[in-house]
Parts: sequence; structure tokens; C-alpha cells
Amino acid sequence: MLIGALALSSSITSLIVVLAVVVVLLAIFFMLVPVGTWFRALVSGARISMGRLIGMRLRRINYRMIVEAYINATKAGLDIDIVELETHCMAGGDVLKVVNALISAHSANIELSLRTAKAIDLAGRDVLNAVKVSVNPKVIETPAIAAIAKNGIELRVKARVTVRANIARLVGGAGEETIIARVGEGIVTTIGSSNSHEDVLENPDRISKTVLQKGLDAGTAFEILSIDIADIDVGRNVGAQLQMDQAEADKRIAQAKAEERRAMAVAQEQEMKARTQEMRAEVVKAEAQVPEAMAEAFKNGRLGVMDYYNMQNVIADTSMRNAISGKKPEDVNK
Repeated sequence: MLIGALALSSSITSLIVVLAVVVVLLAIFFMLVPVGTWFRALVSGARISMGRLIGMRLRRINYRMIVEAYINATKAGLDIDIVELETHCMAGGDVLKVVNALISAHSANIELSLRTAKAIDLAGRDVLNAVKVSVNPKVIETPAIAAIAKNGIELRVKARVTVRANIARLVGGAGEETIIARVGEGIVTTIGSSNSHEDVLENPDRISKTVLQKGLDAGTAFEILSIDIADIDVGRNVGAQLQMDQAEADKRIAQAKAEERRAMAVAQEQEMKARTQEMRAEVVKAEAQVPEAMAEAFKNGRLGVMDYYNMQNVIADTSMRNAISGKKPEDVNK
């Protein structure tokens, strides 16, 4: 009896060990093998080998997301190799967005290859939004653009640009900022070439026609369908303001030149006064020397008494004539 009990106990222990080993092996198997994901793909009609799923799991790739994208593509009728999706995921791309973009393009009969979609996604552009814009054109509204007509009146224009994404030029093509800048340049050129702001207000479609003829979408990721003028406001009279500023500047220049001439005239007047003072001083000095000269002449016998009387008569006669004419002695000295 004892031997039978021991044998039974040993058998139970062995069975427990075997069951534990089986449980551990099953746990390891289900950890390494994504059976649920594989079965889901199988019933969805997107066959994926178990080895590839195990490989993606070992490489720490989000295999569930890749399988979901692959199932969606298969259901949509796209012929895509799951290896391409795995490679794109490892390169840092958005696999779901790429597959959804391919499905949208396929539904809208837009030619878009997997390679092009991957390149657009890796370039940093939203490939799904690009397909949507290609199907449903987008409206880009420009800010208020100020331009001046030839008559000097400023106009502020807002435009709405309807664009459609150009899938072929998404890689390397310019974005919305370039479209807005080019449209603004066209608006400024058109208004600047107008003789009057009234011409622009009467025919705002002239701006649209002129801008569209310039081929502004060249080298961009969009195709311009139409340009519509949303609003035109009349701004400042820049021409009049410039004329006023120019007149004010001319006035200041004239005042400066007049002040310069006045200063020169004052300086010349001061110089003439100084010269007059010097001449008066020389005359006084010369008159002071006359008595000495006369005394010297009397002493040397070169001047007689009659000569002196004749000179006094001349001086008296001159004084009388000045008195008759109303001149003062100081005026004569001047």
C-alpha cells in the first residue's frame, strides 16, 4: 500500500510538472507569436505568414498597425506588398495615412503610386490631405494687400485663391506661402499699372484676369483654379501726402537758403560799417595833421597869409552852400 501511494504521488507530481512546463511553453508561444493578429488577417482575406509577424514583433515594429493598414488596402482592392509597409514604418513614415491616401486616390480615380505616396509622406507633407485637396479644391484667403494706383490713391485688396493639389509636384513644390506671395505681387503690379483707382473699382475682375495670366502656380504643389476679389477698400491719398511732404521739404530748404542769404547780408553790413569806421578814423587822423602841416608850411615859407585867407574863404563858402542845401557837417564827412 505504501509503495502504491508513493507511486501515485510521484505520478501526480510528474503530471503537475508537465502541465507547468506546457503552460510556460504556451505562454512563451503566445508572447512571441501574435496568433490573434494572424487570425484576424486570415479571416479578412489578407494572408500574412506567421514568420513575418514574428519577425516584426522581434524587431519591435508596430505590427498591429501595419496589419490593420494592410487589411484596409486589401479590402479596398489595392495590390500592396506588406514588406513595403514594413519598410516605410521603419523609415519613420505614417503607414496608415499613406494607405488611406492610396485608398482615397483609388476611389477618386487619381493616379497615385505607393512609391510616390511614401515619398510625399517622408518629405513631411500630409499626403492624405493632399489627396483630399486634389478631390475637393481648397480656398486660400490672402491678407489685405495694399497697392497704389498712378493717381496716388491707395487700395487694400483681399483675394480668395481656389487651388487644387498637384500630386506630381508635391515633392519639391512650393507651398501656400508662395502662392499668397505671388498673388500679392500680381495684385500690386496690376493696381500700380492702373491710371486711376476708379478703373480698378469699376472692373475688379481685371485683377483676377491679369494675375491668372502670369502662371503663378509654376513650381508649386498646387494648381490655381480661380482668383476672386473678396474686398476692395480705398485707403490713403498717398500721392497728395507725398506732394505735401515734398512741399514742406522745399519750404524748409527755401527758408534755410533765405536765412543763409540774410546772414551773409548782415555780415557784409557789419563789414561795411567796420570799414566806414576805419575810414572815418583815418579822416580824423588826417584832419588832425592839417594844422601841423600848415604850421610847418608857414615856418618854411611855403604858405603865405593870403593863401591861408583864401583857404578859409573856400571853407566858409562850402559851409554856406551845405547850410543852404540842408546838409549837416557830419553828412558831408560821410
